[in-house]
Amino acid sequence: MISEGSLQAPTRHRIDWQKPEFYDEAALHKEMERVFDICHGCRRCFSLCNSFPTLFDAVDGSPTGEVDGVEKPVYWQVVDHCYLCDMCYMTKCPYVPPHPWNIDFPHLMLRGKAVKHAQGKLRLRDKILSATDAVGSIAGIPVVVEIVNAVNKTVIGRKLLDAALGVHPQAPVPEYHSDTLRKRAARRNAVSVTPSATPETTGKVVLFATCYGNRNEPELGEDLIAILEHNGIQVELTVREKCCGMPKLELGDLQAVATLKEHNVPVLCDAIDRGFDILAPIPSCVLMFKQELPLLFADDAQVLKIKPRIFDPFEYLMLRHKAGLLRTDFKKELGKISYHVACHLRVQNIGLKTRDILRLIPGTSVEPIERCSGHNGTYGVKSEFREVSMKIAKPVIQRVQASGAQYYASDCPMAGHQIHSGLAGNAEPTHPLRLLRMAYGL
Repeated sequence: MISEGSLQAPTRHRIDWQKPEFYDEAALHKEMERVFDICHGCRRCFSLCNSFPTLFDAVDGSPTGEVDGVEKPVYWQVVDHCYLCDMCYMTKCPYVPPHPWNIDFPHLMLRGKAVKHAQGKLRLRDKILSATDAVGSIAGIPVVVEIVNAVNKTVIGRKLLDAALGVHPQAPVPEYHSDTLRKRAARRNAVSVTPSATPETTGKVVLFATCYGNRNEPELGEDLIAILEHNGIQVELTVREKCCGMPKLELGDLQAVATLKEHNVPVLCDAIDRGFDILAPIPSCVLMFKQELPLLFADDAQVLKIKPRIFDPFEYLMLRHKAGLLRTDFKKELGKISYHVACHLRVQNIGLKTRDILRLIPGTSVEPIERCSGHNGTYGVKSEFREVSMKIAKPVIQRVQASGAQYYASDCPMAGHQIHSGLAGNAEPTHPLRLLRMAYGL
């Protein structure tokens, strides 16, 4: 069905998760059947996540050969295989709003996850893995952190983790640091600069470190701070922060998302009021404030205030470059980089800004790979999904393996580790922020 609306830019509707009918299972199943029937007739998304093959195989194997022959338990399998990457909405589906068929597959799956959560059907494992602040606080205690990291590197330790939580023994799990980014930043002597504003940027940045960037890979924030200060940009860390809420969103725990929002949003709004822009080193965290929170809390003026003032680091640096304010005094050539473009970065519709910045470095070429890595939050570490996640990652891994590049990188550090887990050899990923810092010689 072709309509004038289908030629317009895609739009997304607010998510009315606080209304009782949102959790009506019968209404949910009715909407799933409508959407699944359209997906079955189209099948453009067969090569994305495993939600679509699960659905299509069930339809093909049903007595009727249509969606009406699929048993309802399969619906929940489709929900479980969706990790809200948004790629079906952004790159494949021709029926997204304003098309009258009004298909938003990821947010339908989010509704399914929310219904499942409200019915108490989640495993304790899922609740623990999504409690990033709590797990990080405990695992990051001095002495405890050494034990946790050491155990996670042993065969026996990984078998125990699999038995206790269903975390696959070969799946990459992050290290924890008691010497967090906050502690490192507190010891750092800030560079005195005079911020230079542009029409889009203020020249002053508050860094939302993220729970992952604070406790698991604090070097991400260190690299970003060094790059910003080198470019004459004043930088501070947020006064305080909690998880952005993306892990809880992927679980369907929307009330937990609301609680985290109440903690983070006032802090970020205060920074904006003081004339700061906001950066975060993890694409999913930026997306949370740019897209998901504004759709979940469409009437919250503070949430909407943050949306235009939070940036991906390389998006921000490219804005500075266009204004003639980005330093290009690079000291080191990087050669060829095999660059995986994270799904939650692609969803932001900002273009390949990481690639564009790295291409400014003399003697450097960048080969982008716009395919999913299959990690996607906690999906790729769960034992029941590990094999599927690696199947999704295989095309990316093959391209990295065949590239002959000096470096491979992803804006999502977890995606980088997922790729590493499937590569032959021991070469580890180098985050784009580290690559840029290396090129500057900092």
